[in-house]
Amino acid sequence: MTLAKVLARARAGMDLEREEIITLLETADPEERSQIYETAEALTLYYLGPEVHLRGLVEFSNYCTRNCNYCGLRADNHRLNRYRMTSEEIVAVAEQIELMGLKTIVLQSGEDYWYTLEMMTRIIQEIKQKTNLAITLSLGEREFTELKAWKEVGADRYLLKHETVNPDIFAEIKPDSSYEHRLGILDQLSQLGYQVGSGGMIALPGQSLTDLADDLLFIRTNKIGMAGFGPFIPHGDTPYRGYPSGSGELSLLMLAVARIVLRQVHLPATTALETLLQDGRRRALEVGANVIMPNFTPLEYRKLYEIYPNKAQTSLDEVREVILSLGRIVGTDSGDVLI
Repeated sequence: MTLAKVLARARAGMDLEREEIITLLETADPEERSQIYETAEALTLYYLGPEVHLRGLVEFSNYCTRNCNYCGLRADNHRLNRYRMTSEEIVAVAEQIELMGLKTIVLQSGEDYWYTLEMMTRIIQEIKQKTNLAITLSLGEREFTELKAWKEVGADRYLLKHETVNPDIFAEIKPDSSYEHRLGILDQLSQLGYQVGSGGMIALPGQSLTDLADDLLFIRTNKIGMAGFGPFIPHGDTPYRGYPSGSGELSLLMLAVARIVLRQVHLPATTALETLLQDGRRRALEVGANVIMPNFTPLEYRKLYEIYPNKAQTSLDEVREVILSLGRIVGTDSGDVLI
């Protein structure tokens, strides 16, 4: 099927098939890519409107029990200075985020079980008592009892990237994780009533465009409400240090195709894309992104949360300026999942 026919089907609200998605991802001609980007922008405005939702990110611990082969937080990276924020520090940042006009806080860490069920429960409860923020958790693979307890005391969303639907690549990049177990947790999150976010990396070693198409079909089939796709960037203190980083341009194309395939799913303009691609956040908003997560981690800790090196930094004022310069609107609600 020609590109024009695929885009026409997408504009008509039809679910694209696997081969049609691959056709979009294979597009290399700049003019044809522009047609994909224009379609993605039009569908963003049609399904989601001009709002861009801001979510305040707090990276509260860089300890991790896992040894993912690409990630600077891996347990065996003994060159990294580790930190943990106190409960009081986390709640204080939450109050600051609300004062800055944001409606959602994202609590993210490595897989750090020092933060017990009870400790995270108290943090969630206190944030809910002191603010009106929606709470998103991104804590890795946690037990069902923990996930259930946190939902019951007020956690609204949970982010757990599936990374890739190719089980062989998953086993290579995450040698101490189980692909089936991770997907099972995503199912549990849905059953518990969380608004679920997932996503993956682009241009992993051995990854094909077919794999990327299958990633999008996975998100659509499992009715996941937010999907973050960013370029693979290896850390220098990991076994994958010799592999090249992913392509910023391919990542931008993947974002646009994600909007075309997933329609109402929230898509963030990722920091990884901004790191690889000049003016990456602006360009992401032009091709399908409708979420940005400004970083509110205290500065003394922020530089130590190094999943990958040279992470881009953008202030809240700069983010708002980019949004308004594109004729978009800063969202005034928490941006709940629409599917």
